[in-house]
Amino acid sequence: MWISGIIAVMVAIECLEAGLSTLSKAAMVKGMSDFVFVTYSNALALLFFLPSTFIYYRKRPCPRLPFSIVCRIFILSLISSPTMWSAMNGLVPAFTFLLAIVTRMEKLDLKVWSSQAKSIGTIVTVVGAYIVIFYQGPPIIFYQSFPNLDALILSPLSNWIIGGFLLATSSFLTSLLLIVQTWIIRDYPAELVVTLFGCIFVTILSTIIALLAERDPNTWKLRPDVELVTIAYSAIFLVSIRSVVHAWACRTKGPVFVTVFKPLGMVFTIAMGVSFLRDTLHIGSVIGAATIAVGFYSVMWGKSNEVMNIEDSGIPGLDSSTDNIPLLQNKSMDV
Repeated sequence: MWISGIIAVMVAIECLEAGLSTLSKAAMVKGMSDFVFVTYSNALALLFFLPSTFIYYRKRPCPRLPFSIVCRIFILSLISSPTMWSAMNGLVPAFTFLLAIVTRMEKLDLKVWSSQAKSIGTIVTVVGAYIVIFYQGPPIIFYQSFPNLDALILSPLSNWIIGGFLLATSSFLTSLLLIVQTWIIRDYPAELVVTLFGCIFVTILSTIIALLAERDPNTWKLRPDVELVTIAYSAIFLVSIRSVVHAWACRTKGPVFVTVFKPLGMVFTIAMGVSFLRDTLHIGSVIGAATIAVGFYSVMWGKSNEVMNIEDSGIPGLDSSTDNIPLLQNKSMDV
């Protein structure tokens, strides 16, 4: 029952991310600056976080925040990517799985069925994600394309190579982000405080970058249309709620558990794009979505069997998501 609740929450978060991708696409087609979008979203989320954190810790002690934790949160804000599109999430499960094994957050024993299921499921999920991205096939549901779509498809090969490199880099940084977040939250188990300080740092950094990148004052003007809705949606549901949920999930279940849901966001994005933006649905998207579902089920089966085996053996510390990990062992917190 407990694991079912966590899965439901994570699936809901991916659905919210897909909603942001759909809204962002509609807003940026109308000319919204992505730099200004990130700045306003984090600034608005900060206004939400400040009173929420003070109210939450008004009647309960807040753990003392060491300077080392503040430095880690600053590193976390440097490698975070708040505006990542769903297509960038294809390699995230693979990168995170490898990094989690290297940092001993995840255990890998290929002689055990659960580890085999997690490994194969991760590979299948990544394959499904890239079927969606690179293979279209004949259209199933066809709508008129955006005018600039043909120009995008016929762009020089060098642009596609650079774009692919940037997407892979972004995926690696997202994986590193989750590893660092788990490292922080297991030493300092206060999700609201960590997310609040992370939001402060991201707001400051994104404001500096946006001021350097956007010199036209008109780009900073908010229009009361889909642009304002997108910023408010991102601030409340993604920057605020998603950040806290991901921090909590990283602490309780580990970073690999979080990233395995990422390709599901791609499936939700396709469905919303077809439903609301009249995107064309291709057979490749359907095949990729089915492949993602198979890989996702395999990883979930492996994780659930791993937990059951540990409970049956009665040996703490073998679970990949427990707090008793040599590299990330919890320390007593002064209050």
